[in-house]
Amino acid sequence: MPAPVSTSVPAVTANEYVEQQLRERLEKIEEQFQAHALTFNGPLYRKTDDYLRIVVEKRCAQTNPSRKLVILLTTGGGYLDPVQRMVATVRRHYDSVDFVIPNYAYSAGTLFALSGNAIHMDYYSRLGPIDPQIESSKGIMVSALGHVEKFNALMKRARDRKISPAEIQLMIAGFDQGELYYYEQQRALSIVTVKEWLVRYKFKNWDKTETRQRRVTQKMKKDRAADIGRQLSNTGKWHSHGYGISMEMLRKDLKLKIDDFGQSQADSFAIRSYHDLLTDYMMRRGYRGVIQTPVDFLPFMQQA
Repeated sequence: MPAPVSTSVPAVTANEYVEQQLRERLEKIEEQFQAHALTFNGPLYRKTDDYLRIVVEKRCAQTNPSRKLVILLTTGGGYLDPVQRMVATVRRHYDSVDFVIPNYAYSAGTLFALSGNAIHMDYYSRLGPIDPQIESSKGIMVSALGHVEKFNALMKRARDRKISPAEIQLMIAGFDQGELYYYEQQRALSIVTVKEWLVRYKFKNWDKTETRQRRVTQKMKKDRAADIGRQLSNTGKWHSHGYGISMEMLRKDLKLKIDDFGQSQADSFAIRSYHDLLTDYMMRRGYRGVIQTPVDFLPFMQQA
């Protein structure tokens, strides 16, 4: 007699099962937003722009094209350069790009989010001051604004004749003038970039003011965007690179329109159940960074 043919389904590993669950939950978010969905969870370091380009181009080569993308963004920040290329990539392939902040997107992550047509947060989500991290001549990551502000504070003490010999020595040995100029330029570039992206994308369909229903001019858009950039780059206002700015503060202090995904039980459940599972899985596998779509799962950085 011929041997019986096995009809059993091949066993899957625990990791394969979790990644399948993540794909299904991300597909649910696509249904909720009627858009392609992409997750970026991790630091915005160099090479992440290359990884994102690979994933986006692969997704857009599929048979179900969409002109809208929703990015689930979680990051502690990083460099400005890769963010600029990531924005260029998603805008090359999509007409409309929304950002969902399930937890936090600080520094350069806030800059990334401000390139969106819409930003979705809830009461728990946080953005942060715009302060891209810079690699110093010693090879360590530093806060550009923090470095500049510390030097300016010492200069003020010197002008007021309140500086100590130790502080004088710090000014001489601790600050490279070339680096300080570079940090100042990065600060200016951040403000210019915020202004450009807000006017081009988030303010694109802002036609009337909410209170007086006045017609919004291009100058009004540019002035509002520049003011938001200056406020987010004001270390005196936020005091800390890692300060978390809530949805309510963004609305009240910066007059920035933020959509509350917490108002929809279906949206909130879809976003949180996906994000919580991904966070737990990344911690268990030792991943510091992950980019995912329903057709890709790309870990790009692991714990040392």
